[in-house]
Amino acid sequence: MDSSKWTKYKLGAICKKIGSGATPTGGKESYSDSEEYALIRSQNVLDFTFSYDGLAFINEFQANKLNNVIIEKDDVLLNITGDSVARVCQVPNQILPARVNQHVSIIRPKNDILVNTFLKYYLLNPLFKSYLLNLSSVGATRNAITKSMIEDLDVIIPNIDIQNRISFILSSLDEKIENNLKTNKTLEEISRTIFKEWFVDFNYPNVDKNKKHSEFGEIPVEWKIGRLGDIYKTTSGGTPSRSKSEYYENGVIGWIKSKELNNTFILDTEEKITEEALKNSSAKLLVKHSVLIAMYGATVGEIGITANDFTCNQAICAFLPNENYPYSFIYHFLLQCKQDIIGQAVGSAQQNISQQLLLQYKLAIPPSEIAKEFHKVVEPFFEKIKDNIEENNTLRNLRDSLLPKLMSGKISINLSNK
Repeated sequence: MDSSKWTKYKLGAICKKIGSGATPTGGKESYSDSEEYALIRSQNVLDFTFSYDGLAFINEFQANKLNNVIIEKDDVLLNITGDSVARVCQVPNQILPARVNQHVSIIRPKNDILVNTFLKYYLLNPLFKSYLLNLSSVGATRNAITKSMIEDLDVIIPNIDIQNRISFILSSLDEKIENNLKTNKTLEEISRTIFKEWFVDFNYPNVDKNKKHSEFGEIPVEWKIGRLGDIYKTTSGGTPSRSKSEYYENGVIGWIKSKELNNTFILDTEEKITEEALKNSSAKLLVKHSVLIAMYGATVGEIGITANDFTCNQAICAFLPNENYPYSFIYHFLLQCKQDIIGQAVGSAQQNISQQLLLQYKLAIPPSEIAKEFHKVVEPFFEKIKDNIEENNTLRNLRDSLLPKLMSGKISINLSNK
């Protein structure tokens, strides 16, 4: 594919719409979770994907005030202010009708010249994204990309047929990633539902109908009231000295930080440490299927499961797996009690919980046979979730390696194999 035959345009010249919106009168207090119109904010626009977390909704009166930023099918969304500046995705059509606020710009190309999906990937090309980030930091106290900056962007693009082919290749990878995420969400919901049925509502197989009174209400007679420390051992980690660069260079042991806990399996880490660092610090090796919970700061209460042997920093408490109460039980228990645990965090400048608080946390303890039977039921779900995460990491790496090559014409596109 010869990129010398691609055509250069100013983006504004080949777009039907470039523009951002505003915050409706009343601000956050005026949002709801049930109105007809979605209001897209910067937190919803992630690179490659749209996040439904915190998606706000507004009423018809508010939406009419934003009629200049009506979202249309397949619109490209670009974050234009703040720390999330230059993040790009396409709108999921199922959330329409929708509007954007002042932190998000709609970019709607003329489709006889520029394909929406191709434009999304063009803006996500690392070289182009780096340019946008540099552009946003020029001459302002806060990162920002203006409408005139977007209109003035130079884009060099191939013909529509090649654009469609490139879009198909990259979006096929993203669709598989998205399908895996949806599958994992379904499996997590099923597993969580079974946990609630067995250990909250006490409707497990061969349940003993006889109950006894406890501080948690009526519980099966064979259960007992105890503390997490009665059935689990915990440990924490540490940070090897930053002054010793050799502790981190060429490290092979995954070192988990609390910001990496995302309520599922942890397969890899941002940083790795050496065997020497492990021996000369308070960091400890955690075995596979340790369940981690963040104890400090903004991430307090976040959870993760180690997919391999890892270590962690001191902001994390690790519940070590055991045969009687497998990792699936403590994982779901912590998820179930997450808000209550967070509610017990102390500290004014920084919220924190402690290992001692977690070990003393009271619960109705089931017989170990029931916990082990639960694990037999849900373990295939956990394994499938882990496999899907691994596959998604592979797919993302493939997409990220292909993207700059396709956008520069370094990979030849065969139009005969659509």
